[in-house]
Amino acid sequence: MTLTVIAGFEAKPGREDDLRTALEAMIEPSVAEEGCLAYEPYADPNRPSRMVIIEEWTGREALDLHFTTPHFRHVAEVLDRVLAKPFTIRYLTPTAPQLRETA
Repeated sequence: MTLTVIAGFEAKPGREDDLRTALEAMIEPSVAEEGCLAYEPYADPNRPSRMVIIEEWTGREALDLHFTTPHFRHVAEVLDRVLAKPFTIRYLTPTAPQLRETA
């Protein structure tokens, strides 16, 4: 069963571009990882300091491996400097996996 992750971020005032750059830099190495099905950052058009990444993984094991990669460790260091508060993570699974498999 796939695992969808929604990670939420809020940049410190004036650090919005730094956050956007850090999140965008994660796209290429993350989608290259085995088990990563999607990795897309989004910005709130009404509050540019708020951003999310919506990720889809083949499962929890693939995501746990992602958390050990050099690019994740690097972005974690950047986030420590640019976020106004700790980021949030929501884990979601399909409510009807059989429908997604046949769609």
